[in-house]
Amino acid sequence: MENTLQLKIPLLLPQVEDEKDQCVERLLERVKGHRGIEKAHIEQVNDHFCFCFHYNPDLVSLTQVQRLAEEAGAAVAERYRHDTIRITDMDCGDCAVSIEHILGRLKGIINVSVNYAAEKMRVEYDSTLISQAEIIKRIKDMGYRVEIDEAKVKNSWVRRNWELVLSIFAGIFLAAGFLGETYFEFPRLLVHLFYMMAYLAGGYDAARHGIKAAIHLRFDIDFLMVVAALGAAVVGEWAEGAFLLFLFSMGHALEHLATDRARNAIRALGEITPKTARVRRDGRERELPVEEVLRGDIVIVRSGERIPVDGVVVEGFSTVDQSPITGESMPVEKQKGDQVFAGTVNGDGALVIEVTKLARDTTLARVIQMVEEAQTQKSPTQRFTQKFESIFVPTILIGVTFMIVVPPVLGGLSWKVSFLRAMAMLVAASPCALAIATPSAILSGIARAARSGVLIKGGVHLENLGVLQAIAFDKTGTITRGQPVVTDVIPLDDLTQEDVLRIAAAVESRSVHPLAQAIVKEAETRQLDYPEVESMESIVGRGVRAKWNGQVIAIGNLKLFQDELQDKVPESVISKVSALESNGKTTMIVKQGQKYRGIIALADLPRPEAKTMIDTLKKIGIKALIMITGDNDRVAAAIASQVGLTEYRANLLPEDKVEAIKELLKRHSRVAMVGDGVNDAPAMKTATVG
Repeated sequence: MENTLQLKIPLLLPQVEDEKDQCVERLLERVKGHRGIEKAHIEQVNDHFCFCFHYNPDLVSLTQVQRLAEEAGAAVAERYRHDTIRITDMDCGDCAVSIEHILGRLKGIINVSVNYAAEKMRVEYDSTLISQAEIIKRIKDMGYRVEIDEAKVKNSWVRRNWELVLSIFAGIFLAAGFLGETYFEFPRLLVHLFYMMAYLAGGYDAARHGIKAAIHLRFDIDFLMVVAALGAAVVGEWAEGAFLLFLFSMGHALEHLATDRARNAIRALGEITPKTARVRRDGRERELPVEEVLRGDIVIVRSGERIPVDGVVVEGFSTVDQSPITGESMPVEKQKGDQVFAGTVNGDGALVIEVTKLARDTTLARVIQMVEEAQTQKSPTQRFTQKFESIFVPTILIGVTFMIVVPPVLGGLSWKVSFLRAMAMLVAASPCALAIATPSAILSGIARAARSGVLIKGGVHLENLGVLQAIAFDKTGTITRGQPVVTDVIPLDDLTQEDVLRIAAAVESRSVHPLAQAIVKEAETRQLDYPEVESMESIVGRGVRAKWNGQVIAIGNLKLFQDELQDKVPESVISKVSALESNGKTTMIVKQGQKYRGIIALADLPRPEAKTMIDTLKKIGIKALIMITGDNDRVAAAIASQVGLTEYRANLLPEDKVEAIKELLKRHSRVAMVGDGVNDAPAMKTATVG
């Protein structure tokens, strides 16, 4: 007879984030050899992975197996550490590559991954061979700063953008030297002084990075640019060398600026979630940091508050604005048994939630992690450039050295002539196409796009735009306006549209619900006056009711009248509501006293330019135009049909959108993702262009 024990990976290995981590196999190997353990492996249960231990209950008890697993986990976690360290003062992606290269050669380092965009390093190491302090010291010796406490990282604008400042000064000195030499006949010494200042300002960053890499026997484009600029000065072409360094430094500065904006965007994602949660423990409520909230804890969320954790509703009824996570344009009803997400906004009701995921494992936390990981992924062009650089630069340097040394040794040329010819070859062989022509073309394209209101982050993305085969669109706020508007007003009982709107606006003017505000806005657009009502009552997830002239006015969905008010709604009203909702619209029924007065339909309508844009993309040869949305199938189908999209996918969470993009990439190889929300960020980063 064989029994089984399942334990989630984080319970035994808290620092391990991936079931493929080597520590998982190490723990399994430790447990397998013990008496009574028949088999140990990893098994997927729902949306997470667990350790699965098969044991013989005649030889070992359940308690003993659990203790054995916990002891093995503690031993593995104690020896094999997984640390995340923040590294600042990295100038570009090559810095991250250098850190990985150097640390990866140290004894005891198992795996190291540096995320330049997020300024974070994830390192796995054997603590019996190397300590965290030694790793940090090695990073500092390379010239970088290490910040354990991210709250301490507060730099001035000049410090954050010092590369841009230096590049601007390089441009000023270059212009002064060129104008002084060409038009104003400045003294030669002054012209050279201006060029030298341009060299210092434009070449400082490249020299610092290039020399740092050369010390560790890595010769990159930065190093070659500096050597080529010096070679230009030696042969008397000061202006050419200064111009080369100016363009190169400006390219670095703009790349750094774009990356800094990406980092800020990542940090902004984390600020959506509240820092504390109201937890009920031992019969008392207390405010705790979200990091201290455990699975199974009970969290209280009041009206209008952001939900701090992922969990399941165990008590209460409310509507929740899930647009930051799912992109749904309308608030979603939540009641007992429904799932809620950290970072979403609770509506009018209070909710009692049982926590199902730790703060680090929430849907929003996974969104942030996916964005950070996507930032480090290199395009094929970047990978080719890195490979080309690793071969090209050493080859040129060896060739130049050969030209300096060999001719004089063989007696063919003097040292001076040989040196000048080698310098001429160095300047000619420097990758000017990459440093000047390519950036010029890219900057021209980026500037043209900017004038049209499109900001392009870099040349790689501009290049990829030209080879797209498919484009995926988010719905809410991208294809649509992102806010509900009144689309239909159907009067009943011989009233006019204006009469129905007056009644509805009188009640809804007291509410802050998005649908209520849309009705009030429509009434104001039509310049309608509406009366004051008394004693308005909000019925969460259903609608509202109030008194006017001694009569009760009720406005809401079908559930308000059928379930809450126990009213028999006429079949004619139900059929009209069904017809409107089949077109992706949200309906509100208006009842005054005992009479049904009208039906108001609302929807998040497509932008006016959406259909024209889709038609244009079809004409220029984009094969597939897909909408991916967290909204329901009915709404998605209606919007896709209205704007002419080729297909759609509905009910998608952020991670589902990522999988959808990956599947599209397999079919079409080059895919763009267009979106505007937090929930779109991972998919946008996964796509060829986002």
